[in-house]
Amino acid sequence: MGFRNTDLRPLPCRARPPRSGAWAAAAALLVAGLLAGCGGGGGGGGGGGGFPIGGLPPATGNPPTDGGGSGGFAPSSETAGLCAAPRRGINPETGAVYPDSAGTVDNEKTWVRSWIDETYLWYNEVPATLKAADYATPVAFFNVLKTPATTSPSGRAKDRFHYIYDTEVYRQLSNAGISPGYGIEFAFVRSSRPRELRVAFTEPHSSSPAAANGIARGAKVLEVDGIDVVNGTNTTVINRGLSPQAAGEKHTFKLEQDGATRTLELTAANVTRTPVQNVTTIGDPGNRVGYLLFNDHITTSEAQLVAAVNKLKENGGIQDLVLDMRYNGGGQLNIASRLAYMVAGPGQTAGKTFELLSFNDKNPFRLTLAQALTPFLGTSRLNQPLPTLGLSRVTVLTSPDTCSASESVINSLRGIGVTVNLVGGTTCGKPYGFYPQDNCGTTYFAIQFKGVNQAGFGDYGDGFAPNANCTVADDFGHQLGDPAEARLAAALALRSAGACPVPAASAKAAPGIGLDKAEVAPEEQPALFNRSPLRENRLIDPPPTAG
Repeated sequence: MGFRNTDLRPLPCRARPPRSGAWAAAAALLVAGLLAGCGGGGGGGGGGGGFPIGGLPPATGNPPTDGGGSGGFAPSSETAGLCAAPRRGINPETGAVYPDSAGTVDNEKTWVRSWIDETYLWYNEVPATLKAADYATPVAFFNVLKTPATTSPSGRAKDRFHYIYDTEVYRQLSNAGISPGYGIEFAFVRSSRPRELRVAFTEPHSSSPAAANGIARGAKVLEVDGIDVVNGTNTTVINRGLSPQAAGEKHTFKLEQDGATRTLELTAANVTRTPVQNVTTIGDPGNRVGYLLFNDHITTSEAQLVAAVNKLKENGGIQDLVLDMRYNGGGQLNIASRLAYMVAGPGQTAGKTFELLSFNDKNPFRLTLAQALTPFLGTSRLNQPLPTLGLSRVTVLTSPDTCSASESVINSLRGIGVTVNLVGGTTCGKPYGFYPQDNCGTTYFAIQFKGVNQAGFGDYGDGFAPNANCTVADDFGHQLGDPAEARLAAALALRSAGACPVPAASAKAAPGIGLDKAEVAPEEQPALFNRSPLRENRLIDPPPTAG
């Protein structure tokens, strides 16, 4: 089913797309150890599993023109499953015996190099000087087997999404949709001392310790297990508390919320995500704006999105929509397609392409055009008709944490002529995706395709920028969905006045609210603490078997 990261040995955090500003400062703390772990405070994502050995998409289209390899590399199939430490027993993902056989580290490195040459979108940009013998492990070799090119005009690395996960860890995270945490998504507003760490949002589910303890958006984290977060240097203790590794772990937090300070003990639990929250309407009938917070394109979000759209259609419906995806890193592409369909309706989407996947010139998975195309899906996964809003305009609240499948929603709607206004910060810039591939217990994620919309556009490696003068700092002084929250307020002003409000003359934001600056560059927006790359993806189902 899609893609996501792999290998908690402990590399994957480096695979997150780097940012300047607040995120770059957070990266500096990574060196100090504060961001060293890959477990997030809020729990895991959702989605599907990867393709095991022998489970790649079926070959139904034209074969690669060169037989599947180039540059003197043998086909990856010749060394697939030849492992230095072969797994034994039954693969819980497939129900079949693991396909591993006794092999060597060199076999695994050979497989990695051949697989990259066959399937990587930019295989011909990988430096030819890289030699397997110079790297001790297949993972170390894989990490350098990518294009060194940069994007224009930002100069950022073109491939910021090259990573691995331990296969079993990946399976559990992607299939279960849960992981140990407090039901809290933390965000660094300022990550150099004096640091400012806030609660971005909480999970309302009954499994959420945050909900049970009345913790809300905007709460400031002052101490973790007695260590000062603002100016402290014992980052090991802070990191352990913010990123629990197992349900049942207990950690003490000192929080400042609503002008009061309290100290409480939180016990990590397996938290179930509620990806759609705060569905509401603003204004009177006939001039009503809908709002919904959408945080994850996971399986459970489909029914919640359907319920949200049905609610927005009640009592005369809405005339405009504010879709809050500021914290949505992506997920299943079919969910994104269904959401876009529900926003636009059948009249604007009939016969149109939601997203077309463009692979390298070898057509490595031998997909037909039909298999590479995702239409606007008008029915649920249970084949039930979806409700629609029929809007020709939507405003999306964005940030650098708006990524991948979330960007597909924006790009696809623009591709069919729907006006998509953006308020907040520039999105992460990930028009790419991949089929995750297991080999010898490691699942590899290498960019294999780019998605383009109905108009053929998919070149947004530097992200989608907000409308002119609509860069707005995250406002932790108000709850999400509150019309006074800065980004939502700006979106409502854009609708009513045709422009976002002029930033305040003062260079400083109100104390304790948002960032240091009232008007900030998108890359200076607060960054979610330590979010796994698993939550910044396009997840797609494997193509159907021909016939």
